[in-house]
Amino acid sequence: MQIIAEYSFKNGKTFIEQFHKAELEGIKEIISLVDAPRFKTKISKEKTMHGRKLFAPIEFNKEFTRLFELKGWQKSRISVRTTVPEIGQYHEGFREMDMVKNKLGVEIQFGKYAFMVYNVLAKMTIFARRGVIEAGVEIVPMLSLAENMSTGVSYYQQMKTDLECRGESNIDIPVLILGIDV
Repeated sequence: MQIIAEYSFKNGKTFIEQFHKAELEGIKEIISLVDAPRFKTKISKEKTMHGRKLFAPIEFNKEFTRLFELKGWQKSRISVRTTVPEIGQYHEGFREMDMVKNKLGVEIQFGKYAFMVYNVLAKMTIFARRGVIEAGVEIVPMLSLAENMSTGVSYYQQMKTDLECRGESNIDIPVLILGIDV
């Protein structure tokens, strides 16, 4: 696979190149090692593309995880808890980041649109507040790749548009969005 486009959210590219240059080079190498044609294995059962051979997002994620772990990256999980006084209960759970190394977080997203935006605007902020990361990289498909996956998979162009239209906030952290394709 290859990187087709980059979007620097809150000076993410500059920050990461300055403080996480080795990790960024490692990410780029990992992306280049993914042999995309191997993962065009899913036969669609969807009405609009029944029988069509598509890329399998779950298999892409497994391969990215395997390659990141070979390079010393690790998943990170934190516990979260909140109280709901109106019903006299609390809620406990966890949040997990795909990969972390030297305070740089990575999310690989081949899923629904809401998860892409959530990763950058909520999850990465939570992990930064906990001191786990200080910046992030979001790896997402370009539209041309998403069109060869199941319906509903979001893509770089859509995410970039929304982040530009939303603008930056004081609680956001530096994030580099990488749009990839075969």
